[in-house]
Formats: sequence, C-alpha cells, structure tokens
Amino acid sequence: MITSADIVANIAAIQSRIDAACKLYQRRSRPTLIAVTKTRSAAEITTAINAGISDIGENYLQEALDKQAELSVQPKQWHFIGPIQANKTRAIASHFDWVHSVDRAKIITRLNDQRPPELAPLNICLQVNINDETSKAGAAKDAIPQLAALVLQQPQLRLRGLMAIPVNTDDIQQQRHNFAALRSIFTDLQAKFPSAVLDTLSMGMSADMEAAIAEGATLVRIGSDIFGPRPSPSR
Repeated sequence: MITSADIVANIAAIQSRIDAACKLYQRRSRPTLIAVTKTRSAAEITTAINAGISDIGENYLQEALDKQAELSVQPKQWHFIGPIQANKTRAIASHFDWVHSVDRAKIITRLNDQRPPELAPLNICLQVNINDETSKAGAAKDAIPQLAALVLQQPQLRLRGLMAIPVNTDDIQQQRHNFAALRSIFTDLQAKFPSAVLDTLSMGMSADMEAAIAEGATLVRIGSDIFGPRPSPSR
C-alpha cells in the first residue's frame, strides 16, 4: 500500500522529470502537472495537494463529487477527463473548472446551458481520436473545426485547446509522431480562429510524458507514477 511519504517522493520525481524534459527539448514554458486521482482516496488527494499539486483530474463523476465533498483542502482546479454521458453534464458543468473529454455537439450545448451563470466560463478541451481507434472516445480529426466553432459560440464555455489519448506504444518516436499530429491540428485551429484563446494541449501520461513535452504539451495527466498501480474502481 502506498504511503503519504511515497506520494510526496513520487511527485518530486515527476516534477524533476518534467524539468529534465523541458531542458532536453528546450521548452520555454513548463507544462502543468495534473494528478489523476480516479479510485484514489480523499486522504491520498490531500497528501498530493499538500505536496504542491494544484490540479486534480477525475474520470468518474460520482466518485469525484464524493471526494470534492469530503476534502477539507481543495485544489486550485478540478479537471473532468473521463467519457461524458449526456445525463451527467449538469453535475460536470457545476462542479469542474475544466472538461478535457468533449467530443460531440450535444455535450457542448448541454455543458453551456447547464453551467451556472455565477461561475466563470467552463474551460473546454476537445478530445481527438488521434489514431482513429474504434475502442476509444474522441472526435474524428476532420470534425474538430466544426466542434471548435460551436464551442466558441457558447457564452458559458471557453475553448482552450485539444486533448488526446494516443495508441499505447513504448516507441518514443511513435509517441512523438502521435503527439505531433495533435499539435498540427491545434496549430491549424489557432490559424482558423485567431481571436480565440487557444493555449492548451492536454497530452501525455505516465508512460509517454517526455514525448508529449517534446511536442508541446501544456498539461500532462499523471496517475500511476504518483499513486502507484490503481486499485479496482468502486463507483
């Protein structure tokens, strides 16, 4: 079982890896570390926050809501990064600062309509199915411009960028190729919508973080390298 000291040490090691990758690939800006906490306890999340983590990513809505209510110390930002069911958009719109997994028009309009007006606009990343995998969520590459245009029409949403979970591979060159493909779509969006504040590439996890940093990641989503192997989920 992982201890609080393990979590603190793992976070320090990840931050060192980020610094080393930024130096190696001559990155001028440093990506933000999102701690992915699905199936993790409120106590483990509290340890991570006290160790300097400001951004928490959750995949499962009810689990996230339970932990948000239980935590005595809250992160700066909550990120929803899991698949979105239409009947759960109201709670997502009300309880998160970012949503990374938006991939269809219905979800866009529901998140906008259900975002409480007293809250700041919800930060949106469109999820791209970068390798066209039938087993994965995400919009097709050629659908992204139309979805981006729709998000930009919503007053309660703020389009920030793109997210992807590429095919799993240990080949760093293939990892970089996949992330470069996402960056290319992102660059095209910036050119197509010059007045939009497009500043976010959410890409890179424990096994491919360095490749993502090499290709311009601004948010990296790390779970197992912070908290160890995941226990079985309970939702």
